[in-house]
Amino acid sequence: MSELEAEMALQIRAYKLPTPEREFRFTKGRRFRFDFAWPDAKVALEVEGGVWSGGRHSRGAGFNSDCEKYALATLEGWRVFRVTTNHIKSGDAIQWIQAALSVRAGGFEMVCP
Repeated sequence: MSELEAEMALQIRAYKLPTPEREFRFTKGRRFRFDFAWPDAKVALEVEGGVWSGGRHSRGAGFNSDCEKYALATLEGWRVFRVTTNHIKSGDAIQWIQAALSVRAGGFEMVCP
């Protein structure tokens, strides 16, 4: 688990959200995984730290694979949140996930300013 993923996991616990599955394979026959997933709600969180470190997700084949992954996830009805360091540190990421889980459970819809 990366440092950024660990920070996100701490926020999830602090907000008392349901425990997500880690490295969740959402589709059969493919190796695609979500960093954090709530399968019952079909909500997923992807921590995008590689863009700053030059990781595989920011280069040709890795980026192409990610695009395919997110397209398949959308076709299967997933809400996928891709977040950066800034989103995690500012608290935006946890608020988005909290709202998405609430909406999928029949709760409120978050209104953005």
